[in-house]
Amino acid sequence: MAKTILVVDDESKIVQTLRGYLEHAGFRVVAAYDGQTALTTFRHEKPDLLLLDLMLPGIDGLDVCRILRRESRTPIIMLTARAEEADKLIGLELGADDYVTKPFSPREVVARVRAVLRRVEDAGQGGELLRIGDLSLDLASHRITRAGQPVELTPTEFSLLATLARHPGRTLSRAQLLALAQDNPYEGYERTIDVHIRNLRAKIEPDPKHPRYVVTVYGIGYRLEEWDDAT
Repeated sequence: MAKTILVVDDESKIVQTLRGYLEHAGFRVVAAYDGQTALTTFRHEKPDLLLLDLMLPGIDGLDVCRILRRESRTPIIMLTARAEEADKLIGLELGADDYVTKPFSPREVVARVRAVLRRVEDAGQGGELLRIGDLSLDLASHRITRAGQPVELTPTEFSLLATLARHPGRTLSRAQLLALAQDNPYEGYERTIDVHIRNLRAKIEPDPKHPRYVVTVYGIGYRLEEWDDAT
């Protein structure tokens, strides 16, 4: 069955262009042109991925992202004409998985969609169960618990943690994390790893300001502490 993509943008030309490219790539496409309709359509259609413009009438894209992250882990790729780095980082901090800056190539958007969906599928393959201290990662069900309690991670956060967990005690640079976890390292995206790591720490660390699991190796990248050391 074809994956469903919800495209949200108030410019009908952009929606129709993306619809054409995505449908040609084998996806089913539904569309919304404002924030409130996006929320309603999302809940009704339950898409596999959301392409979300930030500049929307009524409820803007950042608020849509904020609302949906409270109820879903569905991957979100932001579409933004805003050049300011802060706007992109805010979206990532709210739980978006990726962003594309307008004007963009429709082919690039399709490539990003495929890459994010592939991360979700890859993270769920196999029956591997990884344990780090009181954290437990079930790669088959794409779920994580801390001290037996479920933790809700976005697909990107889960992918990053699973990648680090597969290499305990090894320092991975941001570029390596992109190559291993993101599978689609576009120019300029490397610095957003820091935002995803910060979000991840807020969810799994007892004290995010003093990380116990995902530690920073200054000037290089990040390391997951050896499992015995994290107990």
